[in-house]
Amino acid sequence: MELIANFFIQGVQMALVVALAPLLVGLVRKVKARLNRRQGASLIQPYRDILRLMRKDVVLAENASWLFRAAPYMVFAATWVAAALVPTFAMGLQFSWTADMIAIVALLGSARFFLALAGMDVGTSFGGIGSSREMMIATMAEPAMLLTVFSVALVAGSTQLSTVSAVMTSPEVGLRVSLGLGLVALVIVAIAENARIPVDNPATHLELTMVHEAMVLEYSGRHLAMIEIASALKLLLYVSLIACIFFPWGIAERADSLSSYAFGMIVYVGKLAVGGVLLAFFETSVAKMRVFRVPDFLGAALMLGLLGTLLLFVSRSL
Repeated sequence: MELIANFFIQGVQMALVVALAPLLVGLVRKVKARLNRRQGASLIQPYRDILRLMRKDVVLAENASWLFRAAPYMVFAATWVAAALVPTFAMGLQFSWTADMIAIVALLGSARFFLALAGMDVGTSFGGIGSSREMMIATMAEPAMLLTVFSVALVAGSTQLSTVSAVMTSPEVGLRVSLGLGLVALVIVAIAENARIPVDNPATHLELTMVHEAMVLEYSGRHLAMIEIASALKLLLYVSLIACIFFPWGIAERADSLSSYAFGMIVYVGKLAVGGVLLAFFETSVAKMRVFRVPDFLGAALMLGLLGTLLLFVSRSL
């Protein structure tokens, strides 16, 4: 019975991230609209958009290969697995031993790889532009994220997320300069990886500014729905990762009571709401930068992650 219960809790977490991902996107859009003194769409509008896309027929280019058709499902699967591995409302779940930060970086890299290939598969100029810009961003974002992982791993003594969350809640950790630098670096990487302002504008379709939208411009129907769900899952993944590592309070321990799991879910939804509101405030207060300024933006994250790692090597108390 204990094994069945563990699998059930793990399944609840996997279903929870898929169910909440479009709601987080809707919250960000709603808050941005209200900050701009507009009514804005409903919070559940992303669900309606996904359902509408699911009902539409798929339009494929004549020269599209099997990769173009399979890429949305591979991107969705890799992103969903990565998002489900991050402890949300409980730690120490059935598959928590696979919730390694380096493995999550690898899964996200695999999803990016397939999406970039799909963008170039049809042979359009927009797809090539988007794929090349996505790879340019990845060359700076992945090292910055790995350096942040190394900083956290040096403090926690592990890259396993449940262990990291347990260590971060202990009073021995306290406030550290290296963790603060790692937090800022991870936030910058999250903004860049999710194609948010100031790196990219998810609401635009201008060929001179778009990155993510250029790669998926040829998709339609259920394929585009898979891409949209994966994009929402990626945003939720980074918010969950930041909350799990740097704000792990309220996460239930393994084999706790149902009330602690319920409390953990409430706290997790609250963390997502705070993260969505802060993201909306940030996107409203800054302007989109030029594409050639993006390496400078991500270079700051890379240097912050490197400084955090060096501080831990020089003095473990920092």
